[in-house]
Amino acid sequence: MFARGQLGAWADLPFFTDDLPGIAAKLDRDILPPATLTFAALEHCQPQDTRVVILGQDPYHTAGKADGLAFSIPDHFSGRLDSLGNIFKELQTDLGQTRSRTSLADWADQGVLLLNTALTVPPGKPKAHAGLGWSNLVTQVLNRLNDRPRAYLLWGGPAQSYAPYIAGDNLIIRSAHPSPLSAHRGFFGSRPFSTVNQWLIDRGEQPINWADP
Repeated sequence: MFARGQLGAWADLPFFTDDLPGIAAKLDRDILPPATLTFAALEHCQPQDTRVVILGQDPYHTAGKADGLAFSIPDHFSGRLDSLGNIFKELQTDLGQTRSRTSLADWADQGVLLLNTALTVPPGKPKAHAGLGWSNLVTQVLNRLNDRPRAYLLWGGPAQSYAPYIAGDNLIIRSAHPSPLSAHRGFFGSRPFSTVNQWLIDRGEQPINWADP
């Protein structure tokens, strides 16, 4: 059901043998994103390349909107941006930068792991797969990344609940989810992009280009 051929160094996580078969057995074929994109976040950003982790909630539940990278939307999508639109508003406020490209694949190419706490959702049913077992994958990914300091953006309550699994001298920024329902509760004004970039610069690393590539 799931495409796993490009997992690279993530492929040896116990989740893929211990948990994934049971999850797959419970899922209908009609899931978002399509099964071929379920693990796109891991495929695009290998552990050794990961410098920043943005942890969200679950994929968009509108057909054609979720592409396997948290908060990312295919560039050809013509509907509402919702959370991503608010992310772009904060980017403008924080760094004075505008972004029109909705696919965030270029962020992943720079070492930003765009991971949700649940990797699937049924169409029109947000959070329906939150208790399906994806949490084991998320905790294993975070444990794998505890080998060196990284920056973590935990957006929303589900993401923040994983903070105990992050160990070491990391940058951790907790804020409300950028959803239109909650962005005004602390996402707006949190200045995540400038804070992450300054942390990277202080470590002698290249900052992330959050604007259009």
